[in-house]
Amino acid sequence: MTDQDYKTYLVSRVEETLAAGKAPPSIQQRMFGSVAFMMNGNMLCCASNKGLMVRVGAIGEDEALSRPHAQHCMPAGRPMTGFILVDPDGVEDENDLTGWLALARRYVESLPPKQPKAKTPKKKHHKPTQP
Repeated sequence: MTDQDYKTYLVSRVEETLAAGKAPPSIQQRMFGSVAFMMNGNMLCCASNKGLMVRVGAIGEDEALSRPHAQHCMPAGRPMTGFILVDPDGVEDENDLTGWLALARRYVESLPPKQPKAKTPKKKHHKPTQP
């Protein structure tokens, strides 16, 4: 399976699992070169060809890191506090995927909802007129 095929496969599985668990509506958004799932304006998880990044908060890191196939999410070489990357093998089983999403939901549902940011209008570039 190619990286793009895996990402599409994982996005589909996350969608199905969230819908089956009667989760509050989630919105998909392109983020980190992948597909992020947002709940109440907060990122819940992100499906990529590297696996599933879940948001567990600083308080949930120890529990999350004790699970197989879990590691700190390290963009730019530094750990992102509260975010865990689960290798593809760690979410291949449906029960494992459900467990990771439940852990992320428990944290994200404790956060206050974020209001969408107002889009700033794009600046128009005018060509200078010639006399």
